[in-house]
Amino acid sequence: MQHVVTRPTPPFSSADGRLTVHQVPAWVDNLIWLIVCNETGETAVVDGPEAGPVLDYCAAHGLRLTTILNTHTHGDHIGINHDLQRRGKLEGLVVVGPSRRAADVPGLTRGVDDGDTARVGAVEGRVMLTEGHIDGHVSYVFGDLLLCGDTLFAGGCGRLFDGPPAKMHDSLRRLAALPEPTRVCCAHEYTQDNLRFAWSLEPGNEALAERIRDAWALRAEGGCTVPSTIGLERATNPFLRGNAPELLASLRAAVPGVPLDEPVEVFAATRRLKDLGDYKQRGDEGLPLS
Repeated sequence: MQHVVTRPTPPFSSADGRLTVHQVPAWVDNLIWLIVCNETGETAVVDGPEAGPVLDYCAAHGLRLTTILNTHTHGDHIGINHDLQRRGKLEGLVVVGPSRRAADVPGLTRGVDDGDTARVGAVEGRVMLTEGHIDGHVSYVFGDLLLCGDTLFAGGCGRLFDGPPAKMHDSLRRLAALPEPTRVCCAHEYTQDNLRFAWSLEPGNEALAERIRDAWALRAEGGCTVPSTIGLERATNPFLRGNAPELLASLRAAVPGVPLDEPVEVFAATRRLKDLGDYKQRGDEGLPLS
């Protein structure tokens, strides 16, 4: 299967230098993250649909896999657990995942919930409950690194399989409150589609126009647009911009009669509009690419 990313994001360090982050593409658009503790050499993998690319990457780069951090229980995120189990390589690993879905996480050794901690070697991070996409979904924050699965995407957010909108809205609100330099390490390369939708609502947003130009140039070379930052998401992601006047005006025109008085109503209307997919008919027509 050809991945949409042919030039993955090169390894980078956390702001405090204690962790090194590696990106491993899998399937068509999944992004698997390997988090290495620079003090102990222990390596955690965050989600994934299969084990092969991770095992190959670890072997090629001399990484010692000790931990799995699962954000939620969709097959393309716990598939790596199943695959490692089939290969006889899951036993002995520390498997951290959502305690509210503990029975669905293969090999789980520690269930976590909002406010708990998780470790990668000598480095401790915190757990946030980020439901809305699916019940029990958690995200992991290690300093300036956010591992958020399918809750917050670059330029978008996850579909509401379980919902309701209020849960996802609250999850996004709390993630958006993280410091602006926080790097958003989400689980898919969906950015161009997300930014097409964003532009359909806020064509006067200069920060969004610049982001579109940068993303299209990078993707034209096979590069990956992830990670982004919380600051960039606040400035350009329609699901974090419910109070932007142009976005509100666009919503009122697109969904007349739908209540937009409360922030959660704005979020719900924005998510429903994206799910309808009418913006896809325009393709790249009208985007600020020149």
